[in-house]
Amino acid sequence: MAITSAVCNSFKVLALTGKMDFTASTGDSFKLALFTSSATINKSTTDYSTTNEMTNTSGTAYTAGGIALTSVTPVLDSDTAVCDFSDVSWTSATFTANGCMIYNTTTGTGSSTTDSVCTIAFGADKTVTSGTFTIQFPAAADGTAILEIA
Repeated sequence: MAITSAVCNSFKVLALTGKMDFTASTGDSFKLALFTSSATINKSTTDYSTTNEMTNTSGTAYTAGGIALTSVTPVLDSDTAVCDFSDVSWTSATFTANGCMIYNTTTGTGSSTTDSVCTIAFGADKTVTSGTFTIQFPAAADGTAILEIA
């Protein structure tokens, strides 16, 4: 089992066929789900699944399916189109996560109701105990954006 950081191959095709809209407030809806080290999510992942999704150790901070993301309208930085999301947090949380997936809850191609965008490996288990777990997105700039097309 492994989580790797990658833009999902299925997303690349959907982006080039106009099936993904990251425009803030009028575009598609996106979520971020957390996964345990037992998950296998990578460039071949096509849809969100609850298989090996993170669950609460105690409390109710995390809900299956993850958390809604607020998209920031893509912009051009130099010759690279970049996408960003507002940071997200789970408060009063107790859990361990090893990576995450960003997925589109609006599109849903084929028999799926979701489409994966990218997977992100944290590099190791990240644990929070009765605290706040935050995903901080990098700057929306060429070379640092969470999602970019060069």
